[in-house]
Amino acid sequence: MSLSLIQGRRGLLVGGMLFAAGLVLPYVVYPVFAINLVCFALAAVSFDLLLGFTGLLSFGQAMFWGGAGYVATILIKGGTGSFVVAVLGAVAYALVLALAVGFVAVRRSGIYFAMITLAIAEIQYFLAFQLADLTGGENGIQIVSRGTLFGLSLEDDKVYYYLVLVVAVLSVAFAVRVVSSPFGAVLAAMRENEVRARSVGYRTESFRLAAFVMSGALAGLAGSLFAIGNRLAGLDGVDWHTSGAIVMMTILGGIGTIFGPIVGAALFESLDYFVSKTPIGDKTNIVMGTVFAIVILVARRGIVGEILHRFFAPRKRLVEDEDQPDRLIVDPEPSV
Repeated sequence: MSLSLIQGRRGLLVGGMLFAAGLVLPYVVYPVFAINLVCFALAAVSFDLLLGFTGLLSFGQAMFWGGAGYVATILIKGGTGSFVVAVLGAVAYALVLALAVGFVAVRRSGIYFAMITLAIAEIQYFLAFQLADLTGGENGIQIVSRGTLFGLSLEDDKVYYYLVLVVAVLSVAFAVRVVSSPFGAVLAAMRENEVRARSVGYRTESFRLAAFVMSGALAGLAGSLFAIGNRLAGLDGVDWHTSGAIVMMTILGGIGTIFGPIVGAALFESLDYFVSKTPIGDKTNIVMGTVFAIVILVARRGIVGEILHRFFAPRKRLVEDEDQPDRLIVDPEPSV
């Protein structure tokens, strides 16, 4: 996916449409569902920052998502009562964990990187299960209040939703800025040919570690917002199924598009939520699997990725070579 397709007016158009949808979302669906959708959208964006722009496939995003959720709820339940303290503490936990895991994992690539992240995520899952006095074990941690933000109560679902939306918008803008920067250009070069990037002097492991840490921190931010929003942190948050769901959301929307995973998360969560309330609710996984297969077969770049490629990618035409008039070359038309 060309980075130019998510920059400039194209990026503003897609981002503006998604933001407009986000503004009206809690008036269209149940506000808590809207909160969950935005949180998963941010988690999918965090994963796309890693997979789409470094080529690293992680099966361990749940360790940041769920681990940060535990930390946030523990801090609120412990008596801080401050939303800011809980979220900052959760993000700090995710950042330190990502730094430790990344230091080991980024030395490998491909399936080996994926298996290392999965293995460490499973270790955290079993720790959360065993440390029941701290995590609540199978029951999880429940909190009565979402805390306060500079004295403002966050108990109203719509108030909390718009707070989450603002945080998500700022986080997505940060992700776009990262991939549009020289740092992002190096990541893209590493994804295409890491050996060549290393040969010109870039310390590829350092860049991969930085991307992994940023991805983990954003996933932790999303997980803490989700746990506080639902007033609950449990084992499902650190389970490998959550990592798999985030991977599916990103693929559905379009890898390497930043905005695509948001659409993928909306589709995934909507199917899971609405289909489960129909007479075929016990076959929700079958329906979701079928939709996933259809999208992959029809739009191999993902929903947003395919739309951007088909309608916004610079068109190519054949023109005469100035040096050799009898030879035609491919020349891209100026993009709008």
